[in-house]
Amino acid sequence: MSNHSWLTLVKKHRAIAVIRAPELELGRQMALAVASGGIQIIEITWNSANAPELIAKLRSELPSCAIGTGTLLNLQHLHQAIAAGAQFLFTPHVDSDMIQTAVAENIPIIPGALSPTEIVTAWHRGATCVKVFPVQAVGGANYIKSLQGPLGHIPLIPTGGVTLENAREFLEAGAIAVGLSGQLFPKQFVETSNWQAISQQAKTLMALVNNS
Repeated sequence: MSNHSWLTLVKKHRAIAVIRAPELELGRQMALAVASGGIQIIEITWNSANAPELIAKLRSELPSCAIGTGTLLNLQHLHQAIAAGAQFLFTPHVDSDMIQTAVAENIPIIPGALSPTEIVTAWHRGATCVKVFPVQAVGGANYIKSLQGPLGHIPLIPTGGVTLENAREFLEAGAIAVGLSGQLFPKQFVETSNWQAISQQAKTLMALVNNS
C-alpha cells in the first residue's frame, strides 16, 4: 500500500481498530466482528499470539480491509511484519532506521510520538502520519487542537485514551483519524464471544466518526 493510498483510506474511514489478542482464533474473531461493523482498517499488534499468521489469514479473509500491524519495536520486527504481508506499520516510538526502511519499502509507517519535537522529528524522517500516544495523558482532544497551529500540516492519529464517547472530539480537534483498542472490545463481550455486540460497537464508532 502506497502512502497516498493509505492517506486516502484513513481520511475516508477515520477509525482504526487495534487488536491485541492472546490467541490467534480470538484475534481472528475480533477482526471479523469489527469488519462486519464497517471498520476497514485493522491493526494487529505484533505482540499478539501468532501475529504473522493472523495478519496473513486476515489479508485473505478480509480482502476489502487494510490489515497492518503495530507495537513494532525494532528493525527485526519491521522486516518480519513486512514479510507477513502487513499493509501498514505502527510503532510506539520514533526510530529513524525503522522509518527509513519502511519508506524504502514503500509501506506506510506511523511512528508514535508525544511532544512537538518528537512529532516533527518523525515527520522529517519520512513518517506517513504520526501517532500521538498516549494522548489522554497530555490533555486528550485539547492537546491535538493545540498542535494544529504550528503543526497542522502533519497528519495526526491519536491513540491511548480514545473512546466511543470522545472519538468525534479528536476529529473535530484536527486529527485525521483515531485508533481504538479496548474500547471496541469490552472484556465481557470478548470473554463471552459476543461478536454481535462488538460488531455493534464498531457500527456505533463509524456512525460517530463519519458525522464529525
